[in-house]
Amino acid sequence: MRALVTGLTASLALAGAATAQTPAAWTTPTAPFQLADNLYYVGTEGLSSFLITTPQGHILIDGAMPTSAKDIEASITSLGFKPSDVKILLNSHAHFDHAGGLAELKRDTGAKLAASAADRGALETGTYPGSEDVKAFDFPPVKVDRVLNDGDQVTLGGATLTAHITPGHSAGCTTWTFPLTILGQKHEAVLYCSTSVAANRLVSKAKGPQYPGIVEDYRKAFAKLKTLKADVFLAPHGEQFGMEAKRAKLASGAPSPFVDRGELTRAIAQSEAAFDTQLAKQQKAAQ
Repeated sequence: MRALVTGLTASLALAGAATAQTPAAWTTPTAPFQLADNLYYVGTEGLSSFLITTPQGHILIDGAMPTSAKDIEASITSLGFKPSDVKILLNSHAHFDHAGGLAELKRDTGAKLAASAADRGALETGTYPGSEDVKAFDFPPVKVDRVLNDGDQVTLGGATLTAHITPGHSAGCTTWTFPLTILGQKHEAVLYCSTSVAANRLVSKAKGPQYPGIVEDYRKAFAKLKTLKADVFLAPHGEQFGMEAKRAKLASGAPSPFVDRGELTRAIAQSEAAFDTQLAKQQKAAQ
């Protein structure tokens, strides 16, 4: 155990550079809140972490930054739940701002981590594949207990989530779908992984793409996301699904602003257009 704690402490120190360069909202705590009967937001102001509660224990999706684990645990506790009752950890994608806190959360809760096959290597090494030399992207490595493939399901206490591999943003980027009940009505939720380009090299004359086949993977992801149906759209960053504005409306007692059957379609259309723009820009720069 001492070796594990020492290794985690060292990794957190290395992650300090990344923390210093990121938006302040990514590490700023925010009050947790309830989105649906058994779904709660427990992330930071800028990075999402979602808690799904069940009678047999809980599922936690994403760990935010390497320094955010204790804030997430505090949010879970303030809602009246116990971090020790978290039995399963899931991840949208293996980047330091969404997987950074997973190692500490796993150690503190004893939960098992399930993650995509293509993101397993990044999670277990705590690196950004293709940019291993950028130490600011490093995060504490975490062991994957269950490897997931496209279409696999994770079930606990009556809650079932389906993994949809939507690669590109990371090689194993995983979009999750699951049913929800809001104000007595049944809904289908999608927790979108991401299709932003961000730090990824799509085309590079000097270094090559972030990983082989990345452009084709993005195209596959867009095609798959267009087939999904959702009443509730969620995402790894609060601004991607208008979290703050919706939370304010939720507090007013109005019908849930999180129910919007067209939001997924609009978000994917905007992201695909942005991807095309970035691809053209990188192609021009590589000529």
